[in-house]
Amino acid sequence: MLRDLPVELVGRIRSDRVTRLPKPPRVDRTGGRPPKPGPEFRFAKPETWPKPDVVTVTDTVNYGKARTQAWHWVHPRLTHRSARLDHDGELPVIEGTLIRLKVEHPSKA
Repeated sequence: MLRDLPVELVGRIRSDRVTRLPKPPRVDRTGGRPPKPGPEFRFAKPETWPKPDVVTVTDTVNYGKARTQAWHWVHPRLTHRSARLDHDGELPVIEGTLIRLKVEHPSKA
């Protein structure tokens, strides 16, 4: 519904969250049901992170070296709990870009 609108949502996500990556392309078409979600992306477990789609490194005055990583088409892990208890049918998948920023000297404030 928002495809033609200039919408940007920005927020912070807790470090213990789990999201999903896009489902992999189907290689074997001989039968069976294709996977619905892609693999898990666990924020607390870097071994679950695929290669980022974009990486940048910038020197900053206040924070030292700032490294940014971005993964496209990431979506929350969907469950029929809390706000979605009364939802009938499949839950909508809303994908976005996950951006991770790491700096050498975080602010003490």
